[in-house]
Amino acid sequence: MSQRLRHLTTLEHLPRDTIERLLDRAETMRDGCAHGTRKLDLLAGRTILNLFFEPSTRTRTSFELAARRLGADVVNFDIGFSSTSKGEALFDTLHTLEAMHLDAIVVRHKVSGTPDELVRHAMSGVSVVNAGDGNRAHPTQGLLDALTIRQHRPDFAPLTVVICGDVKHSRVARSDVHALGGLGVKEIRLCAPRALMPEPSEFPQCILTDDFDAAVESADVVIMLRLQKERMAATDLPDEAAYFERYGLDKRRLERAARGALVMHPGPLNRGIEIASEVADGPQSRILEQVGNGVFVRMAVLAEVLGR
Repeated sequence: MSQRLRHLTTLEHLPRDTIERLLDRAETMRDGCAHGTRKLDLLAGRTILNLFFEPSTRTRTSFELAARRLGADVVNFDIGFSSTSKGEALFDTLHTLEAMHLDAIVVRHKVSGTPDELVRHAMSGVSVVNAGDGNRAHPTQGLLDALTIRQHRPDFAPLTVVICGDVKHSRVARSDVHALGGLGVKEIRLCAPRALMPEPSEFPQCILTDDFDAAVESADVVIMLRLQKERMAATDLPDEAAYFERYGLDKRRLERAARGALVMHPGPLNRGIEIASEVADGPQSRILEQVGNGVFVRMAVLAEVLGR
């Protein structure tokens, strides 16, 4: 059994038994708190800071719910009114916050590697959890996606998973690859327009293609990624309709996948661009399950890093 984590900044190189332990713990949390109707006091007396330098609705809210359901005190750091907006250096802000005797910092930042820098510069025993940094990692999203898949397909070994969209700029795609690769998925296919495709050397374990029809053929899981509209101009698909025609998941395209294939999306959705409403709201969609699982996964991570 691997040692307990003190921080979680990435899933890359995380041992399989650690990933599985976190998924098991998330399911235990779900049952223990009766799907959110009962609080657990595992972290009573602990203080957790949400330090978000980027806008977030789902991730920030689910981390706050997770902490409160574990009995912790939660502080939401408002960047707009903080000293960082006055030019205070990030690490000065860190040390100021540490002086208030925090137990964990949940951080989202636009610069890749920021959570690891906080770990290196922390002067106290504070734990750092990455809620998304640049295009590098979003580890709790990778875990909740893996948990959602496992609830319907417990054996990862025979699975083929497609991840389609703006892979190049997606921290979700990277953490999904790390999680699913670590759990032994048979095949991961990455599909994107060439302008939004990462270098093949970054994902040597994956199949890269710009042909979505071919990528989705016989797939067991299809994970769609949000297309940031400001990047449309950088692709060879200058309008939304053209993108949807080539890379959108509609009912016709989903029929090429394996029977009962799972449909997933980290949100927020651009309906009619990445995914058709009839698919997003259809019987194979697991999108709302992902949202619900996010709270339990984040409960598991906070309990792990702050466990006595």
